[in-house]
Amino acid sequence: MSIYAIWNNKGGVGKSYLTFQIASEYARIHPDQSVLVLDLCPQANASGMFLGGMIEGEKKLCELGSQNPPKTIAGYIEDRIRSPYVNPRSGASYLINANQLNSHIPRNLYLVAGDEQLEIQSWRVLNATSPGPTDAWRIVHTWISDLIEDIRYSLNQDKLTVFIDCNPSFSIYTELVMSASDRLIIPFSADGSSKRAVRTVLALLYGVTRRPGMQQSQFHLNSQRFRLSVPQIYCYVGNRLTQYVKSARAFRTVVQEIGNEILGVWQGNSNVFCIHPTGTSVPKEESSFRKMFQFEIRDANTASVVSSALGIPIVLLTAGEYVVVPEEKPSRVNQSQLDELQPNMKQLVSTIE
Repeated sequence: MSIYAIWNNKGGVGKSYLTFQIASEYARIHPDQSVLVLDLCPQANASGMFLGGMIEGEKKLCELGSQNPPKTIAGYIEDRIRSPYVNPRSGASYLINANQLNSHIPRNLYLVAGDEQLEIQSWRVLNATSPGPTDAWRIVHTWISDLIEDIRYSLNQDKLTVFIDCNPSFSIYTELVMSASDRLIIPFSADGSSKRAVRTVLALLYGVTRRPGMQQSQFHLNSQRFRLSVPQIYCYVGNRLTQYVKSARAFRTVVQEIGNEILGVWQGNSNVFCIHPTGTSVPKEESSFRKMFQFEIRDANTASVVSSALGIPIVLLTAGEYVVVPEEKPSRVNQSQLDELQPNMKQLVSTIE
């Protein structure tokens, strides 16, 4: 079982968009496997896409959240707050088959939908980590692992591939996801803050600070204390990078700088990276390292917007006009856009085991 967290300690890099595209395509090309998506981001943007997009998806999210208890991640978190140190084994009751609400999603993809109530619940989750039993912090940080195991058992699946969309900040929910995941996909955009985020991820998760003597994160210290594993870096994905000639040179320079930063991380801390595919030899040259760990998703402009707004995975989108917002002018998706992005997305997903 592989559990992928999609996270960067920076907003606006398209992690929810990538979660939607990667999980949908992975499920499509692996029809005999069950694929699970957990939405631990309070904005629940990924859930909206899986459930039908900007308008229909939001309606369905509201319906799920209005049930008693809410059929969302907030419902499960509430169960755990009431029983913080004993697993109530209720996780499977919050599972939905996304295809039943959005026919564009493969039938083998399951979702625990996000919920804005996570923000309201967060302080109560933090309070559960202390006081309590001496290992209260450890037990709370296994809540998402328990959820995944409950669902795996209910689906009767030995092999379950999981994708988790995270809160961009390093919140308590991000910590819970990191404790549950074994692989980390880090989206980045072509800007200076993404470059800084490369090192920030190392400091928060692995205790690799920029300067000797800097204070380490409590998450890193407690993970070591309680012997909880943290995910290895699977890849960095430059998301929706521009294709336009006028700006491409500047973007290329920034992406190259970020790539150099990632390479520097590898050279000093190769143990935090996940060598893949399984059985592949350790990269010995810069080119082989970049091929394994760095990927770029192009910006298809209107096609990308229509895909997320209507909940249609980009690989299933066809050229034509689409009504994104009723009573507004239709948006046109050109075949040239799809010819660029569809093989690009398929290539990325083909690297995921």
